[in-house]
Amino acid sequence: MHQVIFAGAAVWMTVLLSVTVVVVIRARSTMVRILALDMLTLILIALLILFADANGVSYYLDAALVLALLSFVSTLAAARYHSEGRIFS
Repeated sequence: MHQVIFAGAAVWMTVLLSVTVVVVIRARSTMVRILALDMLTLILIALLILFADANGVSYYLDAALVLALLSFVSTLAAARYHSEGRIFS
């Protein structure tokens, strides 16, 4: 039962990942692309956490944490650059 749940979650995350890639490619607005890229990294983080739990290793959690921190900072920088034209004041 445990493996079936993990397999279903992995398939669902892969479907979400592919839909988000399509949104990133077809989006017309820059802000929509920034938000879609943020959603893409969140789905990748969820896949890393799922993979870490399924395999029983912890170094995927470290990669997920680093990806989350980089995603947060890059989303803030991209949104600020889009709105104000500069990243740092």
